[in-house]
Amino acid sequence: MNFDVAFDRLMGNEGGYSFNKNDPGGETQWGISKRSYQDIDIKALTREDARAIYRRDFWDRINANNLHDGVAFQLLDFAVNSGIETAVRYLQRALGVADDGYWGPISERAAAKMSETDQIMRINAERLDFMTRLNAWTSFSRGWARRIANNLRFGSEDS
Repeated sequence: MNFDVAFDRLMGNEGGYSFNKNDPGGETQWGISKRSYQDIDIKALTREDARAIYRRDFWDRINANNLHDGVAFQLLDFAVNSGIETAVRYLQRALGVADDGYWGPISERAAAKMSETDQIMRINAERLDFMTRLNAWTSFSRGWARRIANNLRFGSEDS
């Protein structure tokens, strides 16, 4: 999977402009939050601006090109929704290695030994378990659960 396919899928999970007082991200556009990007005019952010941010600050940082295609998308979506370190830690848990948030040779070896299908299933299980413990689960559970269900559908296509 290339970044463009992953980005288009991600945009299916992220919407346009939103400013929900219950959203921990606060003001967002295309899933880019004012909390994380304080110097950006969120309302004026274009889809192409968001694409550049997601490639540079997420796709490249999670080393997506070195993962199974389906796992790369799942990790990207998790990272956008919950933060890069959190997403990496939960993928590491899914792989059965120390969840230190650093993707190094031990994590890479574990990923190489596990099938793409197993990684997709396990990261989504870890993600759902993680999200049910968040305080915001009460407000956002329906949307988050649907997002993960949709990602499992993508996972069945990818593996």
